Amino acid sequence: MRLLGRHPAVIRSVAALVSGLLLFGSFPPRPWWFLAPAGIALLTLVLRDCARWRSGFGYGFLAGLGFFLPLLPWTGIYVGPVPWIALSTACALYIGLFGILVRIVGRLPGWPLWVALAWSAAEWGRSSFPFGGFPWGRLAFGQADGWFLPLASVGGAPLVSFAVALSGTCGAAVVLGLVEFARRPGGTAPKPAAPESPVAVRRHPVVPVAVAALVCVLLPLAGFAVRATLPGPLDGDSTITVAAIQGSVPRLGLDFNAQRRAVLDNHVRRTEQLADEVASGRFPAPDVVVWPENSSDIDPLRNPDAAALITRAAQRISAPILVGAVLVNGDRTTTNSVMVWTGAEGPGDRHDKKIVQPFGEYLPMRGFFRLFSDYADRAGYFVPGHGDGTIRASGTEIGVATCYEVAFDRAFRDSLRSGAQLLTVPTNNATFGDSEMTYQQLAMSRVRAVEHGRSLVVAATSGVSAIIAADGTVRQQSELFVPEALVAQVPLRTSTTVATAAGPWPELAAVLVTAGAVVFALFRRRNARRSDGDVEVSVQH
Repeated sequence: MRLLGRHPAVIRSVAALVSGLLLFGSFPPRPWWFLAPAGIALLTLVLRDCARWRSGFGYGFLAGLGFFLPLLPWTGIYVGPVPWIALSTACALYIGLFGILVRIVGRLPGWPLWVALAWSAAEWGRSSFPFGGFPWGRLAFGQADGWFLPLASVGGAPLVSFAVALSGTCGAAVVLGLVEFARRPGGTAPKPAAPESPVAVRRHPVVPVAVAALVCVLLPLAGFAVRATLPGPLDGDSTITVAAIQGSVPRLGLDFNAQRRAVLDNHVRRTEQLADEVASGRFPAPDVVVWPENSSDIDPLRNPDAAALITRAAQRISAPILVGAVLVNGDRTTTNSVMVWTGAEGPGDRHDKKIVQPFGEYLPMRGFFRLFSDYADRAGYFVPGHGDGTIRASGTEIGVATCYEVAFDRAFRDSLRSGAQLLTVPTNNATFGDSEMTYQQLAMSRVRAVEHGRSLVVAATSGVSAIIAADGTVRQQSELFVPEALVAQVPLRTSTTVATAAGPWPELAAVLVTAGAVVFALFRRRNARRSDGDVEVSVQH
């Protein structure tokens, strides 16, 4: 206590950093999802004890650094620390903004609710701005193994994040209440103060603390209860047999696609090996085969050799292949595309990636960022597509979110509106080495499967590939950096979850409610200061 009294800023700074580390610890590949509410609780305790807005921003920013710096080092594996530190800092600014919001709404009646909504608003902002946003690190994406995951079927990733945040803020309210209770002589509960008493806003009656404790218990139990409503791994209108091919790459790093032909050959070879395994009876014949993103970085629409290899593989496996290819446009820009390729007809339906990755697939303000890194010139010139995210193969409507797209709530919405019965995430993680990135992205796919009530197929160049059921369980999963083929019978579904039907509106409503709470709190604070000024003047007279 003496240390806290002498060095409160140091203690709060350390606590803020620890809260960020707790949030990081809740993310895959660790299954410690329960650390997220603890991290939010600790951060809330730090922020509510701040005297000024700038303190709230500073401690929130420190928590953000403690969270994002260990979460995102894969962004700088092959390009140096500058992009990693810059991105982590930019994301931490939103946690700093959250700190300001806590200082504003953290004294309102029912403050745990308003603080949790403030977290949701900050996540929405980071997922939207700038350059289309960066949703990586949303609380929901650390809950794939936790009790909160089933809530995604009701409100998507935003509801899961909100439930985790509310559990944490209610936990903080319980701690504050218990501390206040313990400080009173004999540990007796305080008598309710008169409404006009300035002490009233500082007291923690037993009932609000009990309510907060009850919410801490009920929220994860609600997720556990909703799990019973999720479809089983084989529940659906009909079934289809899918295969995910992981051909692997000749080497890791940004220059893996310098051996583009070797990458294509690997996927052709593993597909033909699967055809042999099907012929021997080891696996059932697939109706659809999914290749990863960048499985053909040689444009097969312009290169006859690449087209011939893909056609040969499709003929051997006797099924259409969803080929991840880089296509060159007439203006020399490129699209990151997934095409349906059959042995008889060649290319068919196609999804052009709609949410392209800034600072990777394209570089905004290229001349400016070239000043900081020579790798700026290695960023691509990809342009976004404009389809509905759905392709048709073997009579099945398949929704596609390519790699980075799966992080965004809007990625699959058009697909589901267009009747997608099955979801797939072709991805290329070879540029991020053996980092935690691939496990973080796999967790996002699990959240999307639950959110939309669909089976989901992940096909990765170097891993991790997976077959995910509509309840978020991983039915099959590959190892990293080995050629692999996953084959499974998966159900097709046409029903709609509450989350899919509601779309973005609940989250937008939460942001608007938060904005209203901020305005109300500021107005309330201004009136309180006026009242204090009037009292002071009357005393002087």
